[in-house]
Amino acid sequence: MAAIEIKGLTRRYGDFVAVSNFDLTVAAGECVGILGPNGAGKTTVVEILEGYRHRDGGDVSVLGLDPAHPTRSWRQKLGIVLQSASDLNELTVREAVEHFARYYPKPRDVDSTIELVGLTDKATTRTTNLSGGQRRRLDVALGVVGTPELLFLDEPTTGFDPEARHIFWGLIERLKHEGVTIVLTTHYLEEADALADHVVVVTRGRKVADTTPAGLGSRSQNLVSVRWYEHDELKEQRTAEPTKFVRELAARFTGEIPGLEVVRTTLEEAYLELVNASEQ
Repeated sequence: MAAIEIKGLTRRYGDFVAVSNFDLTVAAGECVGILGPNGAGKTTVVEILEGYRHRDGGDVSVLGLDPAHPTRSWRQKLGIVLQSASDLNELTVREAVEHFARYYPKPRDVDSTIELVGLTDKATTRTTNLSGGQRRRLDVALGVVGTPELLFLDEPTTGFDPEARHIFWGLIERLKHEGVTIVLTTHYLEEADALADHVVVVTRGRKVADTTPAGLGSRSQNLVSVRWYEHDELKEQRTAEPTKFVRELAARFTGEIPGLEVVRTTLEEAYLELVNASEQ
């Protein structure tokens, strides 16, 4: 059974259509990355899935239940990491995790949850004294302490330095191996590339792509950018046969090819091409 099934989802704010005829299927145990520019409708879709916002049309099933009619047992199967939180300021890290663990019938062990997010040495620190990245780690701990079947992560690594981000990616991979279904919204395209089994791109409330990270846009064509300098001018050629092209290019030079680069299309480049094309 799919963990999430959406058909024809629509959400309006007066005359403004925030989400239009949106379809999506997420398999159990899968990580889906929802990408799109600010105001594209990503947060609206996710909040409807979480049961926080009503819809104007379409059918939605999350873990077999319509989120418009949530039950306590259904909510206990969800983990949610919001973009930001400012509560719990007087609690220590351990007190906060212990507090949230009491909401669930079968929570994770508190100390192992704190260790999971790398906050063992901060367990007795009040949340007001945590750095931005440490607070995000606590937010993740609160999201996973209930042993959720489905975890929503809304820009979870905002404020992380590169090392902390890669540590967090390892945590998400561990949760995936445990069978947790994950819905990830992020502005870090390399994050979606590293974690998502498939990505959905949303612009102006419409889904414009639903594929694997490797299959997005120009990536699906296996195109490679070959860049070099010729007559002091940067040149670029996109080709599906880079070895053949570089061999032909080398024949034009007596020595090394100046500034030669062979670069595969990044997820960010493919994403920007798709978004720009859809908004023209």
